[in-house]
Amino acid sequence: MMKREKDHAFYNKLWSLMIPIVLQNLMLALVAVADAFMLGGMDQNYMSAVSLATQIQFIQNMFLSAATASLGILGAQYWGKGDIKTLDAIFCMALRLCGLVSVIFFAGCVFFGKYLMLIFTNESVLIDYGISYLRIAGFSYLLTGISQCYLVIMKTSEHAKTTAVISSATVCINIILNAVFIYGAFGITPMGVRGAAVATLIARIIELACSIAVSYRKGYIHPNMDQLFQRDKQLSQDFRKCALPLLGACLFWGVGFTSYSSFMGHLGVDAAAANSVAAVVRDMICCFSAGISSAAGIMVGNELGAGNLERGKAYGIRLLKISLVCGAAMALLMVISAPIILHFVKLTPQAAGYLKGMFAVIAVYMIGRAVNDVTINGIFGAGGDTMFDMYSLAVCMWCLAIPLAVAGTYFFHWPVVLVYACTCIDEVGKLPWVLYHFRKCKWVKDLTH
Repeated sequence: MMKREKDHAFYNKLWSLMIPIVLQNLMLALVAVADAFMLGGMDQNYMSAVSLATQIQFIQNMFLSAATASLGILGAQYWGKGDIKTLDAIFCMALRLCGLVSVIFFAGCVFFGKYLMLIFTNESVLIDYGISYLRIAGFSYLLTGISQCYLVIMKTSEHAKTTAVISSATVCINIILNAVFIYGAFGITPMGVRGAAVATLIARIIELACSIAVSYRKGYIHPNMDQLFQRDKQLSQDFRKCALPLLGACLFWGVGFTSYSSFMGHLGVDAAAANSVAAVVRDMICCFSAGISSAAGIMVGNELGAGNLERGKAYGIRLLKISLVCGAAMALLMVISAPIILHFVKLTPQAAGYLKGMFAVIAVYMIGRAVNDVTINGIFGAGGDTMFDMYSLAVCMWCLAIPLAVAGTYFFHWPVVLVYACTCIDEVGKLPWVLYHFRKCKWVKDLTH
């Protein structure tokens, strides 16, 4: 009877965290889908240019993720311990870091857009469209980091449903505004790629305003302005121990993952277009494993922070098994959705052929991605075991996947789908290493003071 009650409590908490987070991630991914379909419906080059331009924000998110993931790791443990004062101080620390990163990327996109686009493509038509997008979207990058901090602290303090509501509402607004500004409506001239940027900016303003307003409601956490620029030596040290390995991992992964788009961009406009669609579909399906990963980090972190190390370990084992089931389900979903996507996307015959092959590769990739998401980002991170992610990326991505993709793109001129498969091999290649590290239980730690 006791075991059933524990199982019931475990799954209740998992669903209450996972479902809102999955919904939030899906809604965010829908913006990319809307951009791809709406822009692709006007011009294939619009879609490709915006897909490449948004890689800048992807890199920004790598820096932001190091700060917000550290906020989530320490925040979950201190929330489990019931120490709200320390949690508020960690919140302020994350806000300072994210604000600094946001200013740097804003300046880069608005003033140096041409040089950033040259990293990803040498096609002049894609560069011109990308610059037009970044000059407007760059202003939204000022707000993204701040709003992410608010949303993470809400999830950590058991208000995941609120984050789902805020994100869903702003995504719906973003999609509606996309249609208005991209195609033109209510007397507005069609703006193409600039319209997508304007819609994104307005949505980010609304998201941040809602997050700040909600944070002042009873039961929610808002930053104590007296602590916003104060530094706690012990907390700063704890934050660095989490954040620096995470930043290294994020940069390894972010720069490496962005280079994959660069390889596709240098293989021609058809390869870039197929990769743009494949990336959107992949990211949507991966929302499921990302939701379980976030829930795992909070659930395991709460138990470890409360001093319940054995229960935290048991939760980790159970969540690993769930990740395997999730990976198989995601692979099946990829197979089912592929023909539907191919029917609706407007691509050249060559690009459509590339996309079919990419979908087959992604179906296999999903299994590794699900297990790694939940185990590395969720379970290992919950106990502050953040170094493993950086080591595994250094070996599997930078010593395996990227060299193979570089060789295939620039030296041996392999088929596009084979190069794409090289960019996906790292998630599958690290699986044995991840499972071995899990068994060592280095992640079973209480990080609170």
